[in-house]
Amino acid sequence: MSMDYLIEDDGAPSVPLTPVTPDSLATRAGALAGWAEASGYRGKPGAVLLLPGSEHSSVIGALVGVEGNEDIWSWSGAVQALPPGNYRIEGKLPADTANRAALGWALGSYAFTRYKQNNRPARNLVWPHGADRTYVAAAAGATSLARDLINTPAADMGPADLAEAARELAGEFGADFTVTVGDELLERNYPAIHAVGRAAAVAPRLIDISWGDPGHPKVTLVGKGVCFDTGGLDLKPSRGMALMKKDMGGAAAVLGLARMIMMTGLPVRLRVLVPAVENSVSGNAMRPRDILQTRKGLTVEVGNTDAEGRLVLADALTEAMSDKPDLVLDFATLTGAARAAVGTGLGAMFTPDDRLAEDLYRHGVAEDDPVWRLPLWKPYRRMLDSKVADINNITDSPYAGAITAALFLAEFVDDGVSWAHLDIMAWNPAARPGRPEGGEAMAMRAAFATIKERYAGG
Repeated sequence: MSMDYLIEDDGAPSVPLTPVTPDSLATRAGALAGWAEASGYRGKPGAVLLLPGSEHSSVIGALVGVEGNEDIWSWSGAVQALPPGNYRIEGKLPADTANRAALGWALGSYAFTRYKQNNRPARNLVWPHGADRTYVAAAAGATSLARDLINTPAADMGPADLAEAARELAGEFGADFTVTVGDELLERNYPAIHAVGRAAAVAPRLIDISWGDPGHPKVTLVGKGVCFDTGGLDLKPSRGMALMKKDMGGAAAVLGLARMIMMTGLPVRLRVLVPAVENSVSGNAMRPRDILQTRKGLTVEVGNTDAEGRLVLADALTEAMSDKPDLVLDFATLTGAARAAVGTGLGAMFTPDDRLAEDLYRHGVAEDDPVWRLPLWKPYRRMLDSKVADINNITDSPYAGAITAALFLAEFVDDGVSWAHLDIMAWNPAARPGRPEGGEAMAMRAAFATIKERYAGG
């Protein structure tokens, strides 16, 4: 993501921006409080009021309504509301406030331009004094990477394209990169990944990135990389298929998170595993009631071919356990049931680790990147019982779909491992400041802050 809209203070003219709240408006507006009152301006979050010069022929400043020191999105709104030009924030901000203002400006400046140029004139902000430029650039760049990957249609973001994007990311930071493709998956014992992706024109693959000092704590990220999901032989209706280019949103989120970790140099041994497949229909597609082998050795009855994400994650999670990691996070656009439970703006979080749940929730609130814990309710595990295999990939019940999906994944996680499963939407159904309609890196900043606190002291 280009950072051209955050500029150096080189002495060139820039319009001062004064952050205000409804309570501070009268004091902060100073001599122009009357102008604000006459304009009906109340300092609501994200609202902007231009301040005219004495001749009313020039702008000498602007008021920007904010919610407080932790606000991100009001600054995103300001990018959309202000006229083109260069701006600076008046006064010295606390470091965290400066970070959030700069990040909000960056996220508000994002546009997906692969197929259509953004001709909107630039709104540039002088870097706020005290902002952590490395963090802001990492968070903005990671968000842009994830959004771009999700927004790109499957014709240009299939399994091979996703692997190439991961290869480029690894190369940028000197990380090790390997990919296991097609029938190699069978030779190396990733049968579930192969079974899901074998019907597609582009072969399935497992992406594997490693970075950092082997002596550091081991953090492994697993991302669902279903680049398009037809539902397989249990075919989705057209309406259900319309957004399935986003079914690799978990992969996009972990690649973005990996970028943040590597760019900021967190002292961890990072591993990223992405099973990249397309769930397609052809003569060799997996069928309902097929029995699949998995890397762990458990057999799975395919109750529904549209519950494919958990199958590819099963093999990837089993591989993740081989390193005995200190922390495992998996991200996946896994269930509609999670969206029914928590809506599109929250990531549903499942973990048996109470401390990890609290950390992810707390940082999600602080970073304005929220997650909400749902229960790994073990009595529901019986709903996945199969008469002919160790487990079914889906339940016949219309209830608790997100929970049973998480319980399925838990079968492939070793006891005692600190693990959380994030079931995310990875998509903004409607535009809001800093969050345009389209792909979204949900729960990424919450996870980064959790990892940083644990292994780099906050």
